[in-house]
Amino acid sequence: MFRLSLVGLTALFLVGCPFQKEYTVTVENLTAAQPMSPVTLITHRKSFDLFEVGQPVSVALEKLAEGGDNSDVLNYRYNRRVEDTLSGAAPLLPGDSESFTVYVTHRKTRFLSVASMLVNTNDALVAEADIRINKLRPGQSMTVTLPVWDAGTEANTESASSIPGPAAGGAGFSAVRDDVNRIRIHPGVLSTDDGLETSALEYQHRFLNPGAKITIKRVW
Repeated sequence: MFRLSLVGLTALFLVGCPFQKEYTVTVENLTAAQPMSPVTLITHRKSFDLFEVGQPVSVALEKLAEGGDNSDVLNYRYNRRVEDTLSGAAPLLPGDSESFTVYVTHRKTRFLSVASMLVNTNDALVAEADIRINKLRPGQSMTVTLPVWDAGTEANTESASSIPGPAAGGAGFSAVRDDVNRIRIHPGVLSTDDGLETSALEYQHRFLNPGAKITIKRVW
């Protein structure tokens, strides 16, 4: 009788114990002179896509790519396929890193997506969608480099009036899409040092891939 009671108590304990995983996610800005807008993280199921390469981006991601405004992307937390969204506290400066504590409580949450704007550009994003994190065991970690994407929503004029970052202080989001309207790898910016007289940028604002690095460690 005692053995049966012990087994029963153990079973009750396991049933009552919530499913939860904890990760530490560290994002590092690898550029020379491109601050990143507050980093946005999304934990989600397989059926959610932050973006699809070669396709138009959502208006929410367009706002992030053109003006660094992640408020609409953070609202994806209300999407039933998304478990949670997190935002960095401030822009991430070149060479700096920021760490986040990420909790996963749903068994179907298997992926992490991340996005941030390079603010001295028209619509460049350092981002990656669908990073699979559910295979990590406690103590294990993985590192992913993030490419620089062109959201394809705003022409890359590099003009002072169209770049919202500290190099120019121009406008951010515009509802008008005057580029190819599909996300693809960014071709890079042109500066005055490259001969583009109307550019608000200098040589140090140029960048190569990758633009950022993310390290994900499973804590427990």
